[in-house]
Amino acid sequence: METSSCCSVRRSDISRNHNGIALSDIQTGNVRYQDKMVHLPGGDLLMGTEDKEGFPSDREGPIRNVNVEPFYIDSHAVSNREFKSFVDETNYQTVAEKFGWSFVFYEFLTLEQLNEEQQLQDVPWWYAVKDAFWYQPEGKGSTIERRLDHPVVHVSWYDATAFCDWAGKRLPTEREWEFAARGGLEQKKYPWGDELTPDGKHFCNIWQGKFPQYNSKEDGYLGTAPAKSFPPNNYGLYNMSGNVWEWCSDWFNQDNQTQKSMRGGSYLCHQSYCNRYRVAARSSNTMDSSAGNIGFRCVRDG
Repeated sequence: METSSCCSVRRSDISRNHNGIALSDIQTGNVRYQDKMVHLPGGDLLMGTEDKEGFPSDREGPIRNVNVEPFYIDSHAVSNREFKSFVDETNYQTVAEKFGWSFVFYEFLTLEQLNEEQQLQDVPWWYAVKDAFWYQPEGKGSTIERRLDHPVVHVSWYDATAFCDWAGKRLPTEREWEFAARGGLEQKKYPWGDELTPDGKHFCNIWQGKFPQYNSKEDGYLGTAPAKSFPPNNYGLYNMSGNVWEWCSDWFNQDNQTQKSMRGGSYLCHQSYCNRYRVAARSSNTMDSSAGNIGFRCVRDG
């Protein structure tokens, strides 16, 4: 069995009873939130990396030349406000709601939750929290009222796809995502260049300090940041590194089609453990999994 990373935890890591998943039929209509989309002309892309900081087991390499067709991409991840509009209109129920729980990082839990909820043995900073859903990200009693402009989290690949269908969009392929994240720069480590904090300035929301014991919050955040935070890349795209993982449409491994790819890293990524906030970095998860650091953005054909 594959081991979960600090940033990626799977529903299969926990065994709980559930009543199965019945996904709603979402009617595709006009393109929604079109004004947040950026048109990219496509072209050739040197995709992947052979950087020594990379993870060869994630198949980040070899570097290869691929072609990307023109497409539109959201300038920022789907927000709580946008996802709420989708749910209000369709009465959609997420996979986490059907299961009755989702994964939450321990720092966001009350003492009562830490004592009562199920802790993962291999990655003890993750808890399977009852009633942790997109609209109450830390479980019952929590709210997104002051986080409407933050990325929606606790969304599975199925949920992201359902939103895309409703919005007249789709999830990006990995080559589209990486083309967009690079912002026209060739083989740079991050969307802004090779230095993580040029001139001491933070360009993404990741973990500072010692993971998982202490986060100094030098970038200003412990959890999610607003979807439009930090300087955008050269294409005008926000948070292509850090903040929340973003689902892609591709299988992580074509030879083992059980998990979908995720890109971008999250606020839990740290150099010492999971430096997958690099542009070429990859991770994966099962399509029914959700957590407090997984979101998505949409694309459509250009």
